Amino acid sequence: MVDGFLEQWRRERPDLDPAPMGIIGRVARLNALLDRELKQFFAGHGLEFWEFDVLATLRRSGAPHELTMGALLDHMMVTSGAITNRIDRMAARGFVERRADPADRRSVRVGLTEEGYRKVNSVISDHLDNERRILATLSGSEQAELAVLLRSLLIGLGDAPQ
Repeated sequence: MVDGFLEQWRRERPDLDPAPMGIIGRVARLNALLDRELKQFFAGHGLEFWEFDVLATLRRSGAPHELTMGALLDHMMVTSGAITNRIDRMAARGFVERRADPADRRSVRVGLTEEGYRKVNSVISDHLDNERRILATLSGSEQAELAVLLRSLLIGLGDAPQ
């Protein structure tokens, strides 16, 4: 698909090098295909991708597997209204619960319930296997190189390494 667009530009405007369009176009196409793959995968586990993202963020935070709403907001890259809505929906499903912050009564912490902990633990291995499947066309060294290149591009665009 992208190759065809590039060839058309080379034919129509031989004075221009459309190589940047090829990179950006492929990244955009890759994003769309990955989004589709991940939505299908998580739907098979009874989750939305964003639900897994919240569960995984809390799980990898370490015991007691809870974060303040502000910390979740920083990790999730969504608006405060969106994170509140998401937490409400996940609490209704029994995956998370809100807890008063003993250090600051104005702050609320969001923590995994036993059900949320079980759910994320049951999905994570399959998720990694799915991601390995998606990346299988690249060798281990190609995957490592791609990871470095993508990290550099993200940092160059202002994404802070964490």
